[in-house]
Amino acid sequence: MEYRVFGDDVVLRIDRGEEILACIQRDCEQEDIRLDSVSGLGAVGEVTLGVFNHAAFQYQIMRPDQMQFIGGENYAALLSDGDFWQALKNTVYFTVVVVPLQCALALALAMLVSRKFKGVAIFRTMYFSPQLTSMVVISVLWTVLYNANPNTGLINSMLTSLGMEPVNFLTNENTAMNSIIFMSAWQGAGYQMMIFLAGLQGIPASHYEAASVDGANSWQQFWNITIPGLRGTIKYVIMITMIQAMKLFTQPYVMTQGGPKNATKTLVYYIYTQGFQKGNFGYACAIAAVFFVIVVTMSLLMKRITTESDA
Repeated sequence: MEYRVFGDDVVLRIDRGEEILACIQRDCEQEDIRLDSVSGLGAVGEVTLGVFNHAAFQYQIMRPDQMQFIGGENYAALLSDGDFWQALKNTVYFTVVVVPLQCALALALAMLVSRKFKGVAIFRTMYFSPQLTSMVVISVLWTVLYNANPNTGLINSMLTSLGMEPVNFLTNENTAMNSIIFMSAWQGAGYQMMIFLAGLQGIPASHYEAASVDGANSWQQFWNITIPGLRGTIKYVIMITMIQAMKLFTQPYVMTQGGPKNATKTLVYYIYTQGFQKGNFGYACAIAAVFFVIVVTMSLLMKRITTESDA
């Protein structure tokens, strides 16, 4: 546009034009975000439908030309598959134990580092740092720590120095899963700690001051102020921790390869072995479909329980 009048009117028109352009740019960015979200959901839906579709076929991943429709035979085979039920049992056990353990540890750490003292930033960094390290690296490190040989394994070296017998942490079916649970809780607690820390900072300090004036001790303040103030945060942390626990794969893959005697084989690890090691892609998709239904059902059940508790 060509202006014939010079002065404040021109400046106002130019400013207005820049404002319009800024609004158009902002709307385009928001539209891109919406389109990205829709595209992401579409991709997830497409993959999910693909999994359910391939579960109805006998499909060897190396011979896609020999794909054969078999209906629900893969699902029927799961009912008599002892390895599947063992993997499901291990997954549920890991989830039931690690979720409260990790959440409690994260809350305790958050309350510790929420206090103001010299060097608190160092402690926050230390507790959060395992979250910044690859799970593969963490698993390799803890495999060395858990080594049954006292000359190699640091933990067993400490036990023998105290006059105790070495423990076969990863080669004993009674201790392997619990060893992975302990390591996983240690590694993941830092992330939940930061979420709890943000929630704690949102609770007004005046509530604690008023409780102290009324004579409430630390334990009473924790149950009557901290826990109610973190109710929404606790529900969120439990939900994301549960979903992450159900997807357990890297630790047993690196540390135990699903052993000993399938004691650490999980559903995701079983999907991997069936699909990529044995090539039974159709059967692996059937396991993945059942796993998807289990995760969605548990998520909805957890949401309903937490919703009813607020009512």
